[in-house]
Amino acid sequence: MAHSMTAFSRQSHEAAWGSLHLELRSVNQRYLDLHFRLPESLRALEPIWRETLRKRLARGKVECTLQFAPATVGAGFGVNRERLMELAFALQQIRGEIPDAPMPDALALLDHPGIGDAQEPDLDDIKAAAETLFSQALDELIEGRAREGKRLAELIQARLDSTQEQVAQVRALLPGILERQHILLLERLEAVRAELDPQRLEAELVLMAQKADVDEELDRLETHVAEVARQLIQKGPIGRRLDFLMQELNREANTLSSKSVVAETTRCAVELKVLIEQMREQIQNIE
Repeated sequence: MAHSMTAFSRQSHEAAWGSLHLELRSVNQRYLDLHFRLPESLRALEPIWRETLRKRLARGKVECTLQFAPATVGAGFGVNRERLMELAFALQQIRGEIPDAPMPDALALLDHPGIGDAQEPDLDDIKAAAETLFSQALDELIEGRAREGKRLAELIQARLDSTQEQVAQVRALLPGILERQHILLLERLEAVRAELDPQRLEAELVLMAQKADVDEELDRLETHVAEVARQLIQKGPIGRRLDFLMQELNREANTLSSKSVVAETTRCAVELKVLIEQMREQIQNIE
């Protein structure tokens, strides 16, 4: 089954310790090219995720972005009672020595070093949540690549059908083309027949008839078309095989064009090249 290399997924998670937002996007690339943008505190996840992507994807430029926003001060914010009592005792001593000295308010006390005890979130919890997000995003990305790949396969199959139609047209015209070519050659050579050796004349006619015969090219075109259709329903990466088959199809179309001796064959060869180029453009998106 064809998979596209273009897809996008975004996942988010909210918790008491803050929020996580993860994005996975992939675009066309000849090989698998991975890029990560992670918070420093979660950088240890990169090699794990990199290996997972290598196992599940074969081609494409993949960008993974993870954003972590810690919860605002308040939730999970406590007071170091031991330090607070030490500070209160020190303030009482100051008041005993300097009765008129201004005393700090509650907010000022919280700003004093060691009094406000902000609870650090558990990094293991954040990592576990991030790994869940990554797994969900990757599943969604692969599903998106599969849906897009299905649409690409349908477009390619439609052009394969048109290619087969062009081949069938040329094959149907081939007997008449060969007969017309033979008549034209005879007419052109009739004027100089007396000047040519009969055996050499016959050899030249056979050679020119062989050059005009494109039956083998048509057979190969049909074979390549069938193989492309077969590859479109295969499991695993197929983009490189399809790209190679497009080169082979184009080679046969060029040969057909070079052997053309009538307008009908030339027109079909041109149409084949157009269809092959359209397929090649779509195949650049396939994994």
